[in-house]
Amino acid sequence: MSIDLTGRVAIVTGAGAGLGREHALALAKHGACVVVNDLDGDAAAALVGQIEADGGQAMSDRADVTDYDAVEAMVAAATGRWGGVDLLVNNAGILRDRSFAKSDLADFRRIIDVHLMGSVHCTKAVWDGMRERGFGRIIFTTSSSGLYGNFGQSNYSAAKMALVGLMQTLAIEGERGGIRVNCLAPSASTAMTEGLYDADTLRRLGPAAVSPAVVALCADNAPTKAVVLAGAGHFAFAEISMTQGLFLDGGDVAGELSCRWADIADRADSLFPASGGEQHAREVASALSRVPA
Repeated sequence: MSIDLTGRVAIVTGAGAGLGREHALALAKHGACVVVNDLDGDAAAALVGQIEADGGQAMSDRADVTDYDAVEAMVAAATGRWGGVDLLVNNAGILRDRSFAKSDLADFRRIIDVHLMGSVHCTKAVWDGMRERGFGRIIFTTSSSGLYGNFGQSNYSAAKMALVGLMQTLAIEGERGGIRVNCLAPSASTAMTEGLYDADTLRRLGPAAVSPAVVALCADNAPTKAVVLAGAGHFAFAEISMTQGLFLDGGDVAGELSCRWADIADRADSLFPASGGEQHAREVASALSRVPA
């Protein structure tokens, strides 16, 4: 099935290079009008020129995603030119890698500000318009570092996992308005991964191999509330599950618990709650099933 995004308007943040650049090119190739957002105005303008030379429509914008007023102005400019914003790819990011013991709190706050609050700003700026038009596709860029951890990236990991939590709730809140919200965890060779991999691995992890996931997550039949892993042409889902667990009551519960971690961690017949309320509902149901009426 070929995906046609003709008539859709997309904002891609951090689109001057790397993953963002490839995402913008892919969306334009599939017919979307693209706002190329990047602090590097020259890089953004060059990409706009390339998209237009290929027959697409694009405009550049230098809004800093940490500045909400600038983000609102970017959305207003896109709306003024094309009528609204349908697709948002929150891609802008930076790194400040250092072990937690040696980390600087100012750097930690900066990472949170760019990755988390930058995504919040952009999403907030397009949210009402998407609800009014009854259509929206929002992608947050999470990371394996957030999902699984990575030495030296406590700040980055915290920000990236926070985006998963944001996605979980916005997917619920956006459903009635036709807004589908997902996370993308890319593996790609970019300036942010320079020096981390050997040459052959870097070749296989070209950022263009990730962008098909972005296009698919912008399609009419896109899922919602998904965490999509993409790299080197491989695509998978990551899911947050809940084990069946055990009901423990009476006596030394803490002592029994410490002896039965393996039983509690058993992933056979794991559950996938649709919302946070299902956790305590499951716990109460488990307790009630063992307590005489």
